Amino acid sequence: MVTLADLQVKTLGAPRFDSPLASYVEGRATNQYYVAESDRILMDDTVELVQGREVPWEEIATFEAGGPRARLYFPPRSTRAAIVTCGGLCPGLNNVIRAVVRALDDHYGVPEVLGFRNGYAGLDPASGLTPVVLTRDTVADIHERGGTVLGSSRGARDPGVMVDTLVRHGIDILFVVGGDGSMRGAHVIHEEIERRGLEIAVVGVPKTIDNDIPHIGQSFGFQTAFAKAAESITAAKVEAQGALNGVAVVKTMGRHAGFIACYAALAAQTASFVLIPEVPFAMGGPNGLLAHLRRRVSDRGYAVIVVAEGAAQELLAEAGEGGTDASGNAVLADPARYVLERIRADYAARDEVVTLRYFDPGYTIRSVPADPADAVYCARLAQTAVHAAMSGRTDMVVGRRRHRFVNVPIPAVTQRSHNVSPDGDLWLSVLESTAQPLSMT
Repeated sequence: MVTLADLQVKTLGAPRFDSPLASYVEGRATNQYYVAESDRILMDDTVELVQGREVPWEEIATFEAGGPRARLYFPPRSTRAAIVTCGGLCPGLNNVIRAVVRALDDHYGVPEVLGFRNGYAGLDPASGLTPVVLTRDTVADIHERGGTVLGSSRGARDPGVMVDTLVRHGIDILFVVGGDGSMRGAHVIHEEIERRGLEIAVVGVPKTIDNDIPHIGQSFGFQTAFAKAAESITAAKVEAQGALNGVAVVKTMGRHAGFIACYAALAAQTASFVLIPEVPFAMGGPNGLLAHLRRRVSDRGYAVIVVAEGAAQELLAEAGEGGTDASGNAVLADPARYVLERIRADYAARDEVVTLRYFDPGYTIRSVPADPADAVYCARLAQTAVHAAMSGRTDMVVGRRRHRFVNVPIPAVTQRSHNVSPDGDLWLSVLESTAQPLSMT
C-alpha cells in the first residue's frame, strides 16, 4: 500500500529567492479551482478507501500540490535548463518542449534552454550529438506538428557520463520527457547527482502512449492516440459490413495495458469484441472467442475485433519471439495475426465463407500532432514541471490527480504499472458497449 512517506517529493534545499509569481501565489486559499501551496491532494477518493488505511489523519496518503511557489531555489535570471525527450513518440512532445521553454522565459526570465538530441544518447559525447539551443522563437510553431524536434531514442547510458555532460554545460535543471523506462533513467541520473553533492534538479514529464504510468491520472497524448485509433475502428466496421461474413481485426498499441483498445472502442461504439492483456480469453471451446464470433457474424452479418498488442500472450507463449528491445521491454508475439489465422482456420474447417480485413493504426496514432484537449494538457503539465523545478524540487514527475496537478516522486511511478482493472467500471463500460460475454474462458 502506498503511504504518505512514499509520496514525499525531494528538494535541493530551502528556497532562497523571491519568485516573479509571488504576488499571484501569496494570499490565495484552497478552493474548488485552486490548491494552496501548503495544501495536499488526497490519494484516495472515497470514504471507505480512506478509512481502510487505519492511520491517523495526518498520515493519510496525499500528493504535493503542483503549481508556482512564492519562493524559488534557483535565481531566475541565471538559471540554465535543459530538456531531453526519450523513448517512443507520442502526440504532444513538441507541445511540452514549447511550453517548457516559454514558461521558463515568460515567467522566470530564463532566455534559453538547451535541447539534448535523440534521448539519453544526446547526453553521451560518444554519440556525437551536439545539443541545440531552444528559444521562444525557435519553438514558436513546433506544436503544430507531431514527433519531437529533438529526436528520441531508447536505451540507457552511463549515468556518470550523462552527469558529466550536465556539469560541462552548466545545467541547473534537467527536464526529462519519457515513459517509465526513461523515468528510471532520470532517477539514476538524480542518484548520481546526489552522490556527487551537486545542485541539479531532475524533473520528469511522464509520457506513455499506453497510459500505463500510475499516479499521474492520464498521460499526455493518450486522448489524441485513442481518437485516431477510433477512426480505424470506424473504418473497419465499414469494411466488415460491406463484405460477406465480414470480420475486421484492428490492432492497437498496449503492451501491458489495454487502455487504448478500451477507449478507442468506446469512442467508436462499433466494436464487437475487445481483447486486452488484463483479461484472459480462450479461442476454442463453447465459450471461446471463435464460438461467440460465429454467433455474432451469423446474427449481424459482420464483426469487428479490437486487439491490444499485448493481448493473448498466454496463448502465444510457444510462438513468442522472445528477447528484449533496447529499453528492456519484452518482445511480444503478434496477437492480431494469431486471431486472424485462427478465424480463417475455423471457418475453413466448417467449409464456411469469411471475409477478413486487418487494420493496424500502429505508428500513425503516436506520430500525429496533439489534439486541442491534449495540447492544453501538455501546456499545463509543462508549466507545472517548470514551477516545481524552479522551486528546487527534484527526482519527481508531474501529473494530474482528481483534476488537480500534483508533484510525484519518480520511484512512486516506476515501481508498478497502471492497468485496466477487470473489476473496474472502464472494463464494464466496454462490455456494455460491445455486448461481448463477461468471460470467454
